[in-house]
Amino acid sequence: MSKQLERLAEFEREKEEREARYYQQAQQNVVQQKQKLTSLEQYRIDYIKGIQQTGQSGVTATYYQQHLSFVGKLDKACEQQMQIITRAKMAADQRKQLWLKQQQKVKAITLLLDKKQLAALKKEAKAEQAMMDEFANQRFFRAKRTSF
Repeated sequence: MSKQLERLAEFEREKEEREARYYQQAQQNVVQQKQKLTSLEQYRIDYIKGIQQTGQSGVTATYYQQHLSFVGKLDKACEQQMQIITRAKMAADQRKQLWLKQQQKVKAITLLLDKKQLAALKKEAKAEQAMMDEFANQRFFRAKRTSF
């Protein structure tokens, strides 16, 4: 029973480590997606500044309209990236919950294993004490017999 429980504990610990890695990867994905959004937003700002600088020297309405259309596409890309971040955060939260659930499972099994080991030690100590008591009784009775 104890060997099976130890194997189960090891299996569940490995599963916990795997869940922790998945959670960490999900967190890294959130960070990467946020970095992409920051880069996209910065590109948008720089692009608008470029349009403004070019516009000071005079541009055609068509040229200006084309660039504004591109800014609209950048806005849409930023919105899509925010949605990706939201989904990535949700996935990271789910991974965290799975990891925490697995941690609880490992703690429960470890506690059970510790209780089993403590019970075995108590049983062993009790058996040893009984043997020592028996040895002491035999010694006492032998000593009594030889004194008569």
